Amino acid sequence: MIDLYTSATPNGWKISIALEEMGLPYTVHPIALSKQEQKAEGYLKINPNGRIPTIVDRDNGDFAIFESGAILIYLAERSGQLMPSDVKGRSRVIQWLMFQMAGVGPMMGQANVFFRYAPEKIPYAIDRYQREVRRLFEVLERQLGANEYVAGSEYSIADIAHWSWIHGHAWSGVDIDGLPQLARWLALVGARSAVQRGRAVPEAGDIGNKDKTTVDSGRKILV
Repeated sequence: MIDLYTSATPNGWKISIALEEMGLPYTVHPIALSKQEQKAEGYLKINPNGRIPTIVDRDNGDFAIFESGAILIYLAERSGQLMPSDVKGRSRVIQWLMFQMAGVGPMMGQANVFFRYAPEKIPYAIDRYQREVRRLFEVLERQLGANEYVAGSEYSIADIAHWSWIHGHAWSGVDIDGLPQLARWLALVGARSAVQRGRAVPEAGDIGNKDKTTVDSGRKILV
């Protein structure tokens, strides 16, 4: 059983989607970011950075893993799913996963901050991050023009990581006009039932609710 500490954010959705895709049972522990629950002393013991998501693998000596990319790699290796077994294929997936972790996620995050949340609208900052997000989308457009999925012909954790952020591109104020391959891929991944289930975790009513939620094959049971 996996304990998942998460909230309704792109990084959080990466892990709930992966768990749904892999068919692994897990217990959801919703973290209310607005209440700074991620900074609580008990939580910092499993994630010293005070961010979400975090998992604890109860079947592996209560092993705790933080950072969404590291969690995706751990789950893929532990389950034997969504990661090629050959050296080159594995490297390709990890390369594109790092592209998301180091580029797409941070740049979209900054675009979100300056476009949506900053008390003062700073045109230079908004333009800087939106232009960089669009550039990264164009890199993906070229990659997807030659491949069905981000890292090649097979669906992988790299697709999960990218989709969790990119499907919310409008929130960053960045359009995907003129990027038909990226649009194709967004629709392809978004149509997967496991992606849709994972995107709904945690449910809105779970935030602030101290009941834990066990998820098994798409069924949610309060425990």
